[in-house]
Amino acid sequence: MLRASSTNEGVEIDLSAVNGDASGDAGVAHGERLVAFTEAVMGDDEATLKRERQALLDALGPAAFVDACGVVGAFNVVDRIADAIGIPLDGPLQGMSVGVRQELGLARFAAAANTPGATEGR
Repeated sequence: MLRASSTNEGVEIDLSAVNGDASGDAGVAHGERLVAFTEAVMGDDEATLKRERQALLDALGPAAFVDACGVVGAFNVVDRIADAIGIPLDGPLQGMSVGVRQELGLARFAAAANTPGATEGR
C-alpha cells in the first residue's frame, strides 16, 4: 500500500527503512519518527517508548498521532492473528507483492512458509 500510495502522490520512498537500512525519513513525512515509534512500541523499554511517543506527538500533532497509533496497533494485531492461524497470501496479493517481499527479504520469516512459493529465493 505504501508503494502504491507514494506512486499516486508522485513521491519516491525507500522501503529499506522498514528493515532499518535507510537513514532519514526515507521519503515518508516524519518517517524516521514513525519508525522509531514503531520500534519502541514493539520493544520492551518503557523509557524509550515514552520518549518516542512524545517525539511523535510533537511532530504530528494530536489527530495524526492518534491515527499513527491506530495503524501501528492494527498492523501488529492483524499480522499476529494471520501468523497464528497460518493464513497464506491469496493469489492476487501474492503476485502483486513479489517485488516488495523480495526487496524486504520477507521470506526469512517463518510465517512465509504459510504461503506456497513465498519462500523461493531465500
